[in-house]
Amino acid sequence: MGPIRMRPSRVLEKLRKGQVATCMKINLADSRVIEIAALAGFDSLWTDMEHVPNDWSAIEKQALAAKAHQVDLVVRVARGSYSDLIRPLEMDAAAIMVPHVMSLEDARAVVRQTKFYPLGLRALDGGNADGSYCGIDTLTYMKTANRERFNILQIEDPEPLEQLEEIMSLPGLDMIFFGPADFSQAIGLPGQTRHQKVDDARIRIADMARKKGKFAGTVGRVDNFAELIAMGYQWISVGADVAGLSRYCRDIVAQLAPKPDGEDEQAGAGPGLYDGGARTGRSG
Repeated sequence: MGPIRMRPSRVLEKLRKGQVATCMKINLADSRVIEIAALAGFDSLWTDMEHVPNDWSAIEKQALAAKAHQVDLVVRVARGSYSDLIRPLEMDAAAIMVPHVMSLEDARAVVRQTKFYPLGLRALDGGNADGSYCGIDTLTYMKTANRERFNILQIEDPEPLEQLEEIMSLPGLDMIFFGPADFSQAIGLPGQTRHQKVDDARIRIADMARKKGKFAGTVGRVDNFAELIAMGYQWISVGADVAGLSRYCRDIVAQLAPKPDGEDEQAGAGPGLYDGGARTGRSG
């Protein structure tokens, strides 16, 4: 039997080759939702602890379901203690996403808490799933985790743009993720995610990531996926489980509703769930 190794990140493998990795937002806690989306072919799935009342047991089951299909689980954490940042990684999630990073100092603290020496001083254990329960020697575990697990810092406010170049220059920072919905609210244009001021920030972040050798991520839609890639975004989240399920339920109810005499039974049924135009989650 050969040495035990940490599972490599599917997303990082693609990004390092200059490819694009897909993602879908998962709000529901059931690990079977993760499995359904993984079987569909997404590279990664993004679950949430910022807005969604998931507990650690649910996240652990989601991580196991994702790993069973070689799909990366990304956990958006709640802002709290350092334990809130490292616990998903120790469950063997591939990445954590940290919302509302507001400054260079904030970004530096996240890197310090999520990367091992020499990039940071993440609390060291190794006795959990990511370390194969003490099956990987300490130095190999630290080195591999720094390479195969990644942090995602969300820019959702105008304040960190003032230090964007310095933030992007931080060793150990892997990805910057632009959140257009919260950003539009923060600049007094709530919901106007295609306003020129929002687009300017979207382009600026992608450009700076390319300049500094970092990866850029954001949310998107089927109809602007190619546009975001052209900007330089490599990790793009399209769709959400709750949006798709809600639409599916509404479509069925609409089609089952009594029709006025003489009206075509299919009239007004609307597009199907899998027509490529499903609504996307607006997170961040």
